[in-house]
Amino acid sequence: MKKATCLCGKVSIIVKDFHSEISACHCSMCRKWGSGPFLSVSAGSGEDITITSEESVTRYKSSDWAERGFCRNCGSNLFYYLIPTDSYDIPIDLFTDESESCLKLEIYYDQKPHYYDFANDTDKKTEDEIMLEIQEKFFD
Repeated sequence: MKKATCLCGKVSIIVKDFHSEISACHCSMCRKWGSGPFLSVSAGSGEDITITSEESVTRYKSSDWAERGFCRNCGSNLFYYLIPTDSYDIPIDLFTDESESCLKLEIYYDQKPHYYDFANDTDKKTEDEIMLEIQEKFFD
């Protein structure tokens, strides 16, 4: 079990089965939402996490299939929630101990701006590849 907290500490997220593989999303929405790529770990389904102070969480439906959550008090980004799978991705830096984590995957790589590159050897997927996976997994 690992605990993530927002900047002010009002909201915490307890993750039962912490996955140490970090994903970076370069899509324009994630970059606009967090002023850079969204670096996150998969936290599993809603039954695998506990969110405290749910009344302090605002959910924004950013697409037909996803919500983004943030702390109503300090504004910290808390999660990306994929509705069809009831699954959460949590920003890696909300956890106090991420020492075992490693960047493994970059998605929407074709939308990554030219002004940064990660040194890690990662799997890279384009928007078309991601959309095809989502379509095949959740909508066919």
